[in-house]
This record gives sequence, C-alpha cells and structure tokens, in this order.
Amino acid sequence: MRTLSLAVLTLALPLAAQSKPASKPKPKPSAIVAEPAPALAPEPTPAPKPKPRVKLETSYGPVILELEPELAPATVANFLRYVKEGHYAGTIFHRVIPGFMVQGGGLVEDLSEKPGHAPIPNEAPATFKAGLKNVLGTLAMARQDDPHSATAQFYINTNRNEVLDHRAPTGKDYGYCVFGRVVEGLEAILKIEKVTTVWRRGMQNVPEYPVRIKSAEVLPEK
Repeated sequence: MRTLSLAVLTLALPLAAQSKPASKPKPKPSAIVAEPAPALAPEPTPAPKPKPRVKLETSYGPVILELEPELAPATVANFLRYVKEGHYAGTIFHRVIPGFMVQGGGLVEDLSEKPGHAPIPNEAPATFKAGLKNVLGTLAMARQDDPHSATAQFYINTNRNEVLDHRAPTGKDYGYCVFGRVVEGLEAILKIEKVTTVWRRGMQNVPEYPVRIKSAEVLPEK
C-alpha cells in the first residue's frame, strides 16, 4: 500500500492544525486622565460708594455740589454738618472777585457772621496730593491767616488758582482745602461772579445786591 510522504501529509492537514492560533493581545488598562480643576472666579469688584451731593438753592439758580469724603473726611463731615443743621439757609455770597472765586456761607445780609462750630484741621496737604486742586468749579474751605481756622465759609473757584493750592507746611503756603466740585449749575456761579460789587462795612468785593443762599440740602443717594 502506498503511503503518503510526510510532506504530502503535512499539506493535507487543515491550516488550523499546522500552526497555533495567535494569542490575543491583552487589553491595556484604560488611562485615567485627571480633569483640570475649575478656575476660581475672580472676586467681584465692589461698586464705588456714591459720593454725597448737596444742592444749594441760590438767588441765581440751583447749584449741585459733589463732595469727596474719602479724600477730605473731616472737611466733608464739617460741611455736611452745617448743611443738615440748616446753617447755610439765609446766608449770602458776600465776596465776589471776577476771574478768581465767589465766597459765602458765613454771613447774612447785614454782613454779620452767623455763629458756627469750632475750626477744623486743614486737610489741604492730603487733598492736594490726591489731586484735588483749586481749578474752575472746585469747592474749597475759606479761612483766615491761621491754616486751621476754617469753620463754615466756603468758596467756589471761577478760574485756575494755583496760588491757593498747598505748597509747603507753613502758614503762608499751607493752602486751602479743596473737598468737592460743582457738577450742575456752574452757569449760576459764573453769573454771580459778574455781579457789581461795592465797599460795605469796611469790606470790599461785596455784591451791591445780596446774592442769597436760600437753602442747602443733602440729596438722596442714587
């Protein structure tokens, strides 16, 4: 009987019998990807505090003043105290110099002085450093030769008055404290600046006809 050669026998075998099945690759473990931490939301910027505003009702129209309590805390507190007490009602602008300023808040029509509180410290060095200067429309405290003698009287600049700014910690150059500005009604101030003035009771630059402050009130915050 003829036998098949080994080579033929090998070819006759199924392919699966000739080789071992290939082993399946082991699955790789899934990589764990760390998610980035959520970014922290920035702290919201606090809204700036509204600045107090005061309305002066004058015989030439309303004037609204915006004050700077953070830069001139003692001066603003003093001014608001007089406003709330009704001190300014019935006072006048008793000193008016064209191209310079209009001053009021302390005298009544017969040019007698209304009683006030004790003088306040002059904050001009700090306010000048903070950028409050005697320029058109700014509000500042009037005083005597003593730098720390301001009480109730104030003035509003109608020009750039560098001579009134703080320059040195001496009586002459200590300066005048700016603590606010006119935000509405500057046209009324500029009309007052142009009134006819006379000498009266030993005072110069007094308006011939009274320029009255009829009332002063703190406006509600917006």
